[in-house]
Amino acid sequence: MRASLLQIAVNEDETVEARRVRAAALVREQAGADLVVLPELWTTGAFAFEEFDAAAEPLRGPTYEAMAKAASDTGVWLHAGSVPERGDDGRLYNTSLVLSPSGELAAFYRKIHRFGFDKGEAVLMGAGREPVTVRLPDSTTLGVATCYDLRFPELFRSLVDAGAEVLVVPAGWPERRRSHWTLLAQARAVENQAFVLACGTAGTHASVPQAGHSIVVDPWGEVLAEAGADEEVLTVEFDPERVARTREQFPALKDRVLGLEPPRG
Repeated sequence: MRASLLQIAVNEDETVEARRVRAAALVREQAGADLVVLPELWTTGAFAFEEFDAAAEPLRGPTYEAMAKAASDTGVWLHAGSVPERGDDGRLYNTSLVLSPSGELAAFYRKIHRFGFDKGEAVLMGAGREPVTVRLPDSTTLGVATCYDLRFPELFRSLVDAGAEVLVVPAGWPERRRSHWTLLAQARAVENQAFVLACGTAGTHASVPQAGHSIVVDPWGEVLAEAGADEEVLTVEFDPERVARTREQFPALKDRVLGLEPPRG
C-alpha cells in the first residue's frame, strides 16, 4: 500500500480558497498512491479560533466539493483532513472527511476530544460521539482520529476493536510540543499493533508555529518515514498484512483484561 501525507503549510498570507486550490493540485500529483492524507483544519489553521465561525461550511461544502473532484480525478482514497463544519443543528464541529476513489463521501468523523481547556476549540465546537472506521476494499481498515485525540488511548482501543489496522491522525500540532507528537504516535502504534499515519501542518498561523514532522509508524513502533518542519509530501509504502502477522507473533492484545467487560458491583 502506498500512502502520501500532504504536510500543507498554513500561513496567514494565503486565502482559504487559494489554499483549497493548491491542496487539490497536490492531491492530483499523487497518482499511483492508494491513500492520500491532509492535515487537520488546513483551510483555516487549527489555532485560528476567531475564524471558525465565518469559515464554517456544511458537510458537503466547498472543501468537500474540491476534494471529491481531486480524489475522483486521481483515483485515490482521500482523507481530506478536517474542516470547521456547521452541522444541521447549527453547531460547529471539527469534522474529518474520507472520500472514495470515485469522490463519494465514504465517512465523516467529528472530533471527540476538543482542545483548549475551556477555551478555543473546546468551547467553540461541539464534540463528536462516535468512533469511525472505514474499510478500504481488498486492502485494510482505517481508524480515524484527529490531533488532540492522540492523547486518549481509549479511542484507539475502540477503533482496534472495530477492526482498524491503520490509524490515520490529521493534526495541527504546535511546534512547542513536537516531542509529544512523535512519542504519542509511536505509543499508539505499539500498544495497538497497528500502523499510524499522522499528518500535521507546517507554517505559522494565529502566531502558533506548527510542528510539521508528519510521521508513519509501523506496528512495532518503528518510524518508517518522517517529514521535516516545512511543507512536504511524505510518501511511504507499507504492507497492511504486517498488522495481522505482528498480532499473531506477539499476541499482546489477547491478554487485555481491563475495559473488556463492565465492573462488578
